[in-house]
Amino acid sequence: MSAPQPGISPEFAAGLREVMLQGLAREMETTKKVLAAIPDDKGDYRPDAKARTARELAWHLASCDVQMTDEIADQKFDMEPRYKEEPKSFAEMANWYESNFQRAIGRVRAMTPEQLCTPVDFYGVFNMPGVFYLTFVNNHSIHHRGYLAAYLRAMGAKVPSIYGGSADEPWQG
Repeated sequence: MSAPQPGISPEFAAGLREVMLQGLAREMETTKKVLAAIPDDKGDYRPDAKARTARELAWHLASCDVQMTDEIADQKFDMEPRYKEEPKSFAEMANWYESNFQRAIGRVRAMTPEQLCTPVDFYGVFNMPGVFYLTFVNNHSIHHRGYLAAYLRAMGAKVPSIYGGSADEPWQG
């Protein structure tokens, strides 16, 4: 295990972790709504031959968010997918995502501040303190959730409120 990287204190790492985990927990609630909004009979929908199907995209979003968060706690990234058996329905997928993402978040919350400061190699491209990869999880989730949300109306599904109301779920302040 490498020593903490100069320039980031354990106190900063612990504070950043808490801010990011609170944000990820809020994003998880929105992602669950998008996953659950996919009609089970529309899992093969794709807007273009080069695009992933709704099912492929939904499982990529759910499983990779969990895997990357687990990998932060492991302090090691692995390209091989950990979660191969995907849930049968999109409601089950939303439930799987919630329980496994909460578990993975708990693992990161249990890391010591020194572990959070320890640089972790990301496939030879990055070598940053582990806590910084929480931004990757956040960005990955938002990116793929937006991509998936754009499928919903075209599939005939209702679009949930994400960062404000939608035509199907008006914002309520």
